[in-house]
Amino acid sequence: MKVHRLFLIAVLSGAVSSTLLAQGQSDDPHGPDNIEARPPLHFRPAMSISPRGYGPSQVRHAYGFDQIQGNGGGQTIAIVDAYGSASLQNDLNSFCSTYSLPKTTVGIYYPQGKPRRSDSNWALETSLDVEWAHAIAPGARIVVVIAKSSMLNDLLNAVDYAVGLGASQISMSWGGSEFANELKYDSHFQKPGVTFTASSGDSGAGVSWPAASPSVVSVGGTTLSLDQFGTITSETAWSGSGGGISAYIPAPAYQADWQASPNRTVPDVSYGADPNTGFSVYISNFNGSSGWITVGGTSAGAPQWAAAFALANSLRSQPVNSGVVSLYSAAATGYSVDYLDILTGSNGAYSAGSLYDLVTGLGSPAASVLVPALAAP
Repeated sequence: MKVHRLFLIAVLSGAVSSTLLAQGQSDDPHGPDNIEARPPLHFRPAMSISPRGYGPSQVRHAYGFDQIQGNGGGQTIAIVDAYGSASLQNDLNSFCSTYSLPKTTVGIYYPQGKPRRSDSNWALETSLDVEWAHAIAPGARIVVVIAKSSMLNDLLNAVDYAVGLGASQISMSWGGSEFANELKYDSHFQKPGVTFTASSGDSGAGVSWPAASPSVVSVGGTTLSLDQFGTITSETAWSGSGGGISAYIPAPAYQADWQASPNRTVPDVSYGADPNTGFSVYISNFNGSSGWITVGGTSAGAPQWAAAFALANSLRSQPVNSGVVSLYSAAATGYSVDYLDILTGSNGAYSAGSLYDLVTGLGSPAASVLVPALAAP
């Protein structure tokens, strides 16, 4: 199986029980216990003592989150990563202090026991996910479920554990190449009332899993250009954004009016991802240094879309039953106001264009309208 550079290998599980996963066993010789994963990070290599990337107020204004009443209170966002970060809480505190965000205590869980080693790239991924989920939904509770290793059976065991914690939004900033029997593992994501988000990939045109799952919101990437106040000056498809036609999964019914392929297409939506116009992240002891890094990649959009659903669900009596279905339902009734249609740019094989495309999906969120639409009964 070919591995995307700096992108996780395919996460394969579903028919296998949580008990088998916890024991590191599988009935599939090509299953998750045989595959190791890596985080999909794209960042500017130089650290700084002060932020250089976009800050929360800029991004919240750009996508209209600052016009929404409510902050995600009463909701739980789960972040699933491997290895974790020993300085995560302190780093989040620094992020909050710098940007005048309310401080919060992150719940950190180790369902397979604490990892025996650390990994700087996974630590940076964890900091990105937590800091920016909190930036978009500062009232939501954030829990981080840490897999003991980057083996995919451990990661999916962590996903199952996150569901058991009662999270209605679960962010998975990882994925990898498709494989022939991937659909049999879809049961991990068939959880009513739980929205799963996943990165579409960072190596240009191509389809990754679990983003290709019909039960997961696949998040593609854009190059987002903002002025100092957060006003969008341009947003184009990012060249690294994963996207294309699944080789194995039939087109779900919710895509029927949006694309003509007989198979599932990705991504579903998009978000800023270009590291050249990326997000500020604070981290301690990243390869021996501490400070601010500007981070991009489609992994940046997955936790922020999860936070968008937390905002919507906080306005509902019950969480959205299927996040991915609700996105297409909103587009069917109010596309021109619910989404920012990305019209230019390419991921190599596909170009952005009017309405749905195989680089940015439906587009980026016009959150001031889309979130209330998702919140509606």
